[in-house]
Amino acid sequence: MGVITYESEFTSTIAPARLFKAFVLDADNLIPKVAPNAVKSVEIIEGDGGAGSIKKVHFGEGSHLSYVKHKIEVIDKDNFVYAYSLIEGDALTDKLEKISYETKFVAADGGSIIKSVSKYHTKSDDHGITEDKIKEGKEKASHLFKVVEKYLQENPNEYN
Repeated sequence: MGVITYESEFTSTIAPARLFKAFVLDADNLIPKVAPNAVKSVEIIEGDGGAGSIKKVHFGEGSHLSYVKHKIEVIDKDNFVYAYSLIEGDALTDKLEKISYETKFVAADGGSIIKSVSKYHTKSDDHGITEDKIKEGKEKASHLFKVVEKYLQENPNEYN
């Protein structure tokens, strides 16, 4: 068993507070609305939506996955930090125990820098997880993020 860590960073023209509200606090409602082919629905199956809660994400018809379960580790509304672990679902395959994600939204030049750290917890040394596979997953997540960013740009009075 090991851990593969992947860090990424990208920028947005949207302020951290708005991004956090939309992409974290109201993601369960907003993402199925703006990207229904990617995410069909999200349901809280344990907890109140805060740290310790477990959510089940049902993917849309445009996805090759059916569902995943997330365990929320941290929601820090003051520092715009969100951390969760993917604990169940097709994305894990038989090679991964879990994937942990931490995202920070940091103010920069009137917008944000989004810093992300992903940790892939493998079940064995023979995991087959490559940087290309990780980048492919990050590109899909980045595309979803860009859809939310575009929605916020087109709707400047939302999530203020």
